[in-house]
Amino acid sequence: MRESTGGTRERIKAVALELFTEQGYEKTSLREIAERLDVTKAALYYHFKSKDEIVTSFVEDRLELIDELIAWAEAQPPTLETRRALIARYADAMFTSEQPSVMRFFEQNQTVLKSLSAGQQMRGRLMKLAEALFRGDDSPSAQLRATLSLFAVHTSWFAVRTPHISDEERRRIALEVADELLAPIGQPAGPAR
Repeated sequence: MRESTGGTRERIKAVALELFTEQGYEKTSLREIAERLDVTKAALYYHFKSKDEIVTSFVEDRLELIDELIAWAEAQPPTLETRRALIARYADAMFTSEQPSVMRFFEQNQTVLKSLSAGQQMRGRLMKLAEALFRGDDSPSAQLRATLSLFAVHTSWFAVRTPHISDEERRRIALEVADELLAPIGQPAGPAR
């Protein structure tokens, strides 16, 4: 029985991600990806013409997910509970089975992402997600807190270096820090220092 086109694309992406993470984007060739998959280069080219197309597909998956989160948040009242729920949903999405590898790849290959239009779109979408987090309080402090709360979630993959930490513990720590950042958004400003 032949594998579906969608299933083949997902398999290619999984193997490419594995190789990109193991040996780096620049050092991985399409030939190596095809060999690991045990398919011809022509079969691989049918789905992806280049490594950049594979990376773009990773980014597009994340863009779709972020768009769904933004749409959800915009339909909610701009409260602390909404902010907490949004950052938790974002964390859930980042901590699914394949996301840790994608996050590691993004961290290790910043120059590749910056050179692709999909990578530039990612930055824009993350800023829109931050806007959804500070909605109702557009103060500079709220803007920074919202953006840093997102970074708390995705940088936990490489900033927390404790050996053998579980994904659930990493997620808990990231959300704890994010919550500390989000809590003051929308609250009356305290006395100036």
